Amino acid sequence: MSDGPETIVLIYLRRLDTKMDKLADDMIEVKQRPGHLEGQYASISRRVDSLDIRLERVERRLDIVAVD
Repeated sequence: MSDGPETIVLIYLRRLDTKMDKLADDMIEVKQRPGHLEGQYASISRRVDSLDIRLERVERRLDIVAVD
């Protein structure tokens, strides 16, 4: 008779273990996504900076002075 409750506890522990594994996998994905976004933002930021430098060079060649 003592096998019954112990078995039920083990069944619930295995279910909890499975759910915790799924949550851990989900958290890994959640943490990776902002990392990817940060990388994409950095890439876009570098491209914008490059365009800014190129635009300043063109303005200097055309003798266009920016009025502040």
